[in-house]
Amino acid sequence: MEFWMEILKFLYLGLLQGFTEPIPVSSSGHLILAQHFLGVAVEGHKQLAFAVLVNFASLLAVLVIYRQDLHRLATRTLRYLKERDPADEGEARFVLYIVLGTIPAAVLGLLFNDLIESWLTGVTVVGITLIITGFALWVIRNLKGRKMDGDLRLGDALIVGFAQALALIPGISRSGATIVAGMLRGMNQETALRYSFMLYIPVSLGGIVLEGDDILHAVTDANTLLLYTIAFIATFVASYFALKWFMNVMRHGNLKVFYIYCFIVGFLVVLFG
Repeated sequence: MEFWMEILKFLYLGLLQGFTEPIPVSSSGHLILAQHFLGVAVEGHKQLAFAVLVNFASLLAVLVIYRQDLHRLATRTLRYLKERDPADEGEARFVLYIVLGTIPAAVLGLLFNDLIESWLTGVTVVGITLIITGFALWVIRNLKGRKMDGDLRLGDALIVGFAQALALIPGISRSGATIVAGMLRGMNQETALRYSFMLYIPVSLGGIVLEGDDILHAVTDANTLLLYTIAFIATFVASYFALKWFMNVMRHGNLKVFYIYCFIVGFLVVLFG
């Protein structure tokens, strides 16, 4: 019976991570809330390994959904570097801005991650940052930008990159922060969404490279392997369908459900956390 409860716990955490990672409600904040209010968490030294694993599952879902965009960006950028065809310059610049936009989160994460984990992972902090996330989504609710992929500039990349760095704080949604920053810079919904998840790819890959050994050390027996496999599959499936849903929501420009949700949960956490 105890092992079956462990299976249900890992299934729940995988689904929670998977569903909340792509949408603008903060997956890290929800995992903290799940641990506090439901007592559901991965304990001890396995916690970091679990976080890396489910993050990798979410990344795979993003790669599957954006595979055609990634293929186009890669082939046209390589062709531009080789032939300097002006027709490919927009894609090459977009890739450059993905690289540059990744730098703020990478640098600030290395410098301040321990400080954030020590001081900014409390339940009340998550409640407040969820309210901030909701307010930011409310601000852009009626924006209709015109910038497309090829229209981005260095300032856009850096500002959205710093917005991504803010999501190191639990409760600040990574996708929400980057999409808000992108749309405030004049991007249309599709470009803001695509650029947001293109920025997610190198940051997520970097975390996997730095912390991937923890997964190997955490899997010490067949039961742990089964639990991690269940969480991985659940996260991948939930991330895939959540991102597909979010893409459809962005296409219609209706973010109401997300900022209302963040307001409600944030205020409840502040009041009763």
